[in-house]
Amino acid sequence: MRRILIIGAGQAGMQLGLCLQAAGYEVTIMSARTPEEMRGGRITSTQCLFGPSLAIERDHGLNRWEHETPRIMEMNVSVAAPPDQAPPGTKALGFAPAFEGQSVDQRVKMAGWLELFESRGGNVVYHGVMTSDLEGLAELYDLTLIAAGKGELVELFDRDPERSPYDRPMRQLAAMYMHGMTWPPGVDTHQVRINVVPGVGELFYLPGYTTSGACDIWLWEALPGGAMDVWGDKPSPEAFIKRSTELCREYIPWEADAAHAAVPTDPRCTLYGGYVPMVRKPVGSLSATAHVFGMGDVVVLNDPIAGQGANNAAHCAEIYLRHILEHGNRPFDPAWMQETFDAYWDYARHSTHFSNMLLGPPPEHFLQVLGVAAEDPRVAQRFADGYTHPEDFDRWILHPDKTADYLASLT
Repeated sequence: MRRILIIGAGQAGMQLGLCLQAAGYEVTIMSARTPEEMRGGRITSTQCLFGPSLAIERDHGLNRWEHETPRIMEMNVSVAAPPDQAPPGTKALGFAPAFEGQSVDQRVKMAGWLELFESRGGNVVYHGVMTSDLEGLAELYDLTLIAAGKGELVELFDRDPERSPYDRPMRQLAAMYMHGMTWPPGVDTHQVRINVVPGVGELFYLPGYTTSGACDIWLWEALPGGAMDVWGDKPSPEAFIKRSTELCREYIPWEADAAHAAVPTDPRCTLYGGYVPMVRKPVGSLSATAHVFGMGDVVVLNDPIAGQGANNAAHCAEIYLRHILEHGNRPFDPAWMQETFDAYWDYARHSTHFSNMLLGPPPEHFLQVLGVAAEDPRVAQRFADGYTHPEDFDRWILHPDKTADYLASLT
């Protein structure tokens, strides 16, 4: 029986661990927090799994909160007019194609998955891991995977400069989980709502499921130094709601009244910060003969502007699972690690390129797509479908010439 060590208990690590366990592997997971500490801790993300990622969880019997979690069935996109063309708060265009997604608070999911793993006989070690611990640990296992996207272990993996165009955070983030958001009559609450204010930032809304049941989630993505970059003091949940409402009144007035009766889901329902989008080399070397393999956010870390993080993690775990199972009893050497990562990168490169494009000044052809999508449901639907099948973005929206050919083909 092959022995696998996974350090980190997020979407990628837990999904892979549970699937390898089901396949008969002897798996140990190391987590810095217990399930109780997870449930009582601060929110960690605004994760939203799209249709294909949800299907992966269903296939493995890991969709334990699907029936309690609100369904997302539509993507509502609104774009404000540029400030030099109209007064602030003027909506320039919008469209709302069909879309599938669900968001389960990772405090709920990872705590539940850890308990499931243990109930099936899995070994969990609740302890933080330092780099100095790794060489001795790696000698005990056939394969050691690093799935903890924060902390010093990440430094084992070198930045890939050719795939990492940014060297600083491109957005300052502020997120909160709430109960009791309300919408005007006729607004479909089963939506992910994307509000774009050119040159200022974005506001995302999605329904979700947290420790206290169904909830509402707001995520601000502020351009550093811009008018929405007002979260440096990490305000309380109550102040978050007040400040968000004020920002909406000025820049996104169609969302301004949504949170007037909202209350925090819990005292730790806010998250602030920003990070550098980055792709890292997948093999970490501890010595000439000891190597560890990175996965999930360790190797491909995208800004959440396109909602790809949890989906990339789910696909990473699925691709790694397939390669581990196919490898049999052969050594998990650096060549195998690189080959396995390359298979994952073949998927993740499309969403990474799209996310990075959204972080920069919008290209003219992308603005043209949004304008046409507001008038042509076919373009709007293809735009939304790209989030769930990002490989299609490479066939049109990532390239001006391909975009022009596609739009010209519409009759």
